[in-house]
Amino acid sequence: MNAIRYEAPRSVDDAVALLAAANGGGCVLAGGTDLLVQMHAGTVRPGLIVDVKNITEMRGIGMVDGAFCVGAAVTGAEMGEHAALKAAWPGVVEAVELIGSTQIQGRASLGGNLCNASPAADSVPALIAAGAVCSVAWSPGRSVQQARRYERDVEKICTGPGTTDLRHDRLVVDFRLPKAGARTGDAYLRMIPRTEMDIAIVGAGVCLEVDKSGKVSRARVALGAVAPTARLVAEAGAALEGTSLGADALAALDAAARAACDPIDDKRGTVAYRTQVAGVLARRAAAIAYDRARS
Repeated sequence: MNAIRYEAPRSVDDAVALLAAANGGGCVLAGGTDLLVQMHAGTVRPGLIVDVKNITEMRGIGMVDGAFCVGAAVTGAEMGEHAALKAAWPGVVEAVELIGSTQIQGRASLGGNLCNASPAADSVPALIAAGAVCSVAWSPGRSVQQARRYERDVEKICTGPGTTDLRHDRLVVDFRLPKAGARTGDAYLRMIPRTEMDIAIVGAGVCLEVDKSGKVSRARVALGAVAPTARLVAEAGAALEGTSLGADALAALDAAARAACDPIDDKRGTVAYRTQVAGVLARRAAAIAYDRARS
């Protein structure tokens, strides 16, 4: 067995330089709750592991111009303990808190949950519904010491099960959650076969904003585990806008959510069941988000 090189850089620049030099043979270690399992299973064989937990920039939660900035290596437990973040984006935090056990919560990171690219990742539909954007660092070449950066909508990162549009020299540094208005609410719900410790067969995230009259002025709906990647369902959001979330609006939301589904058929859930549940969960998540926005 070939030896695995381990590095723990203290800056984004150094981390990206290491990944670039590995030429596709490097893996990022944030929490390790996916990577270590994959290594034990033999599905991933890195020549280099780049541990990013010592990079301060990737480990904090702060605010920039009213928007929350969450480091990609921040754990679920840390997000759950951040009162201001939880108050502004309860749906996002609730989604992250559904990932694994208490022990996993202390390790699993927001960036890892996205970049593992599981269609059933809990945080991703909630982040998409919230309109989250990631900051991605990359190396322009060996002769340039400072990494360059660009922003990417969360819904554009994953390209399929286990795959992303991130090249080998790319590193997700942090997530930007937009400034939440006074009448903004979000929610995330999932369906699992067991009562706990399972992955979603359907996940639904909804974020909406209401005006003073109680009508929805803006809405985003995202679904997980019903397609190769989590999906932003524009038609579902449009079904809610301009309404007070009455029966007709919820029925239109339900129909749009179902129409967006392209799930697998396996022992955990049939295509028909997953499709039906997608509509139900979207309706329920919308109702919770609406109540939060109004309160």
